[in-house]
Amino acid sequence: MRFQVPQFIEVEDKIFGPLTLKQFIYLAGGAGLSFVVYVFLNNLFLSAIPIIAIMAASATLAFYKINNRPFINVMESAFKYFWGNKLFIWKKAEKPQPKDAETAIKDAKNYASVMVPKIADSKLKDLAWSLDIKESIYSDKNQK
Repeated sequence: MRFQVPQFIEVEDKIFGPLTLKQFIYLAGGAGLSFVVYVFLNNLFLSAIPIIAIMAASATLAFYKINNRPFINVMESAFKYFWGNKLFIWKKAEKPQPKDAETAIKDAKNYASVMVPKIADSKLKDLAWSLDIKESIYSDKNQK
């Protein structure tokens, strides 16, 4: 017996004309909330700004996608990030401070002497010299 496997299960069904159920609920909720604001303020000019903001938010929730994800998922992730616990692992270790100026100067000189690169006429000569040294070391091992 053969069974049919549903195809395109990731695509939502269009129930209300060109709108899915979620899109219809977002738009109907925005329209209802806009109506409540209009009735509460009882003035079209005072309620125009909140109504425009509510309708823009509901249209954004219904149609706008970021990286092929619905905007509601992005908002959920943002709320979880801002109000969730954050784990910070790295902590800066404090360096011990020198007790007097003389030890600080000595430490600075030691640090400078370690970090100053060797000045040479040619890097190629240095490389050839280091290769000669390594070659002679290996050749001595072979001779013994």
